[in-house]
Amino acid sequence: MPIPDLDKATQTELEAAAFRRLVEHLRERSDVQNIDLMNLAGFCRNCLSRWYREAAEEKGIPLADPDAREIVYGMPYKEWQAKHQKEATAEQKAKFTAASPGH
Repeated sequence: MPIPDLDKATQTELEAAAFRRLVEHLRERSDVQNIDLMNLAGFCRNCLSRWYREAAEEKGIPLADPDAREIVYGMPYKEWQAKHQKEATAEQKAKFTAASPGH
């Protein structure tokens, strides 16, 4: 089946829907730690919020990092950390360092 030829507006709508679903999924999976996402996929919730902020800035919309993170996390970042973030294990930290030396 060939990829449908989409007009720009429809493509943007589909991309936005996929983004919203990704954010919803990450909110539902608070058991998955950011360091695990980084180690497996090379990005995490913080990266996603930074990309969101950068996209806003490209459109001339000022958006602070804490506000972008709240959009992605569904709550203030400090609150999410207190509720869900666990201390990274030595193994997770070593894997992160090896996989992302410049991050």
